[in-house]
Amino acid sequence: MEKIKKHFDDEAEEYDKLILTLIPHYHEMIDALILSIPFAPEDDIKVLDLGCGTGNISKKVKERFPQAHITCVDMAEKMIHMAKNKLSKYSDISYVLSDFQNLKIEEEYQVIISSLALHHLENNQAKIDFYKVIYQSLVRGGAFYNADVVLGSTDYLQNLYLEKWKEFMAKNYSEEEIENKWLPVYRQEDKPVEMRYHIEWLKECGFKKVDVLWKYYNYGVFGGLK
Repeated sequence: MEKIKKHFDDEAEEYDKLILTLIPHYHEMIDALILSIPFAPEDDIKVLDLGCGTGNISKKVKERFPQAHITCVDMAEKMIHMAKNKLSKYSDISYVLSDFQNLKIEEEYQVIISSLALHHLENNQAKIDFYKVIYQSLVRGGAFYNADVVLGSTDYLQNLYLEKWKEFMAKNYSEEEIENKWLPVYRQEDKPVEMRYHIEWLKECGFKKVDVLWKYYNYGVFGGLK
């Protein structure tokens, strides 16, 4: 986890540019995540942003829900700094520097969201345990939705996902950069699982109306209600 923290600290200043070269249809994916929030724009809601990065998701939340009270969580200090700068014009935003393993969630929220973060949890049990924490931290009727990287359910599909991802990255990077820089980071730091496991685990934790809102090969938006 320290290696991942250093990776994000090192990339914080360039993160917003990098993400557009690494994640296909990034804006569309994030729009799907924000549109999943089942509340009216004028509602006074409490939102927990897990792995807030530079604040892209929280900014979108504030644009759609101006009255929202947001808690931004990230393990990289430089990411928190970038988020504070990006969100400086908004009120009712607090920041927590913590990884997920040590995070203490002491309030209940109407909405918990995450983007490109939970796949860093080390193994399946860690993901299941954290889904339980998320469920317990929602009010009744609250919503959890996650935009994240997933695996294909067969070797054929996983190879297809990787090929399509490499095709996208090739618009901005050489084959050498893809094979020697970005794919090793993915293989060493990311711990994605098949979408079907996320759906099963969420249901087992108590979530209702579990659904996949958006998907493009190895990226998807999914979640459910308490």
